[in-house]
Amino acid sequence: MCGSLQTGWLLCWILWCQFMKRWNDGLEYKKPGPALFNSYALYAYDSVWLAAQALETFLNSNGTVSYSNDPKLRDVNGSTLHLSSLRVFDGGQKYLDTLLTTNFTGLSGEVQFDSDKNFIHPAYDVLNIGGNSFRRVGYWSNHSGLSIVAPETLYGKPVNGSLNSNSKSDEHLYSIIWPGETSETPRGWVFPNNGKPLRIAVPNRRSYLAFVAKEKNPPGVRGYCIDVFEAAINLLPYPVPRTYMLYGDGKRNPSYNDLVNAVALNEYDAAVGDVTIVTNRTKIVDFTQPYMESGLVVVVPMKQAKSSPWAFMKPFTIQMWCVTGAFFLLVGSVVWILEHRMNHEFRGPPSQQLITIFWSNLLTLIFPEGENTVSTLGRLVLIIWLFVVLIINSSYTASLKSILTVQQLTSRIEGIDSLIASTEPIGVQDGSFAWNYLVDELNIAASRLVTLKTQEDYATALTKGPKAGGVAAIVDELPYVELFLSSANCQFSTVGQEFTKSGWGFVSSYPFELKMWRFILP
Repeated sequence: MCGSLQTGWLLCWILWCQFMKRWNDGLEYKKPGPALFNSYALYAYDSVWLAAQALETFLNSNGTVSYSNDPKLRDVNGSTLHLSSLRVFDGGQKYLDTLLTTNFTGLSGEVQFDSDKNFIHPAYDVLNIGGNSFRRVGYWSNHSGLSIVAPETLYGKPVNGSLNSNSKSDEHLYSIIWPGETSETPRGWVFPNNGKPLRIAVPNRRSYLAFVAKEKNPPGVRGYCIDVFEAAINLLPYPVPRTYMLYGDGKRNPSYNDLVNAVALNEYDAAVGDVTIVTNRTKIVDFTQPYMESGLVVVVPMKQAKSSPWAFMKPFTIQMWCVTGAFFLLVGSVVWILEHRMNHEFRGPPSQQLITIFWSNLLTLIFPEGENTVSTLGRLVLIIWLFVVLIINSSYTASLKSILTVQQLTSRIEGIDSLIASTEPIGVQDGSFAWNYLVDELNIAASRLVTLKTQEDYATALTKGPKAGGVAAIVDELPYVELFLSSANCQFSTVGQEFTKSGWGFVSSYPFELKMWRFILP
């Protein structure tokens, strides 16, 4: 086996030398230093050769190159992609099987796949990076795990160390050089006294101070968002020097888009607060995982429904009342047909017989025995009718009780769709992203939006209504709305569903782990 491995590596070295010569000879632009490619270029080079060799084998095995229409590809109304004009390679599956069975030695090493379409014997170098240089301290493969021996020499041999090994002594690497030019594994980060602490921006809000606010005595910041951030920092195995810096004058809520831009411009290292994760912001800064779910909802004033003397009619709809009356007539007529020949109570003048039809069915609502029936079929019809009357009576009683005892609250606005269709003013929190979302995404005219600065403004605007200079509804994020409704004495309520899904996160101009190094070095 060693002989075949040596032959394989010798072949790979010869291919490498030939490739380097062709590469250097073919360069039109040259500059001093290493070749203008990395390991990904080698994989790309081998991938092209793999596709070419598989195609050659496919053609030599009487494979043909032909295309046909795919019935799954259809044009969508209004689309300009013309998917139906695309053709599918008929020998695709055979070509794929040929590609997976191809085996050769390329510039990146042995190229071969197993039955699961994975590389056979994948291996990686373990590098120790320091400054602008690096050194190889070992190898890793799924067979040998971490080792200082090249994986190619260990294939087929029993190895103690592996990726799944729980024993650290089985994983062998050369010594690691840590920052500070030391080979001792650091036990934690110790920061110099003259290190630069993180500059953390905190929004200086005017409303909803329970989430984040300025602390007057002692000077600082407080709130739910600060507590979450401090709890996360305390879980780290090293200290993080930080300085909280208020953003905004405190007279109104700051613009959160401007806050995010300030972090992106490196005026601050991070931002901690009720910052919503939206697409436009993620393009210029990094967010942590959301620590609170959020989404836009609609808040409207609720009015109590006026009582009506016809409330006893509300349990059933008009159609239900009509169907019930028709059944009364039908059952009464059937019972009269079955009884009037043999039961003297169902005889007499036509007017008396008509009254008997109604009276017999009406009595079944109060007295189960109703009129005296003598025919068997008549009694069978009444038994069935009694079950129907029982169901109708129970349903009517329950509905009427609910209408009379439960306070009925109504609103003209039923959700975001009805709000968009109207032309009434809409309240939006000062500094919130909801303004841009309603204007840019939902195409609501900016003239309809009213900026609200405090929670008191919320209640005042909703109470006045659009006719008195207020608003018809307020669009805001769910955490703020829940806090507002908790003190609104049931005068207001949300309608419809959340029409956006997002969350709150902490902001950094680049990954927080890299940000740590800023205050390690003085």
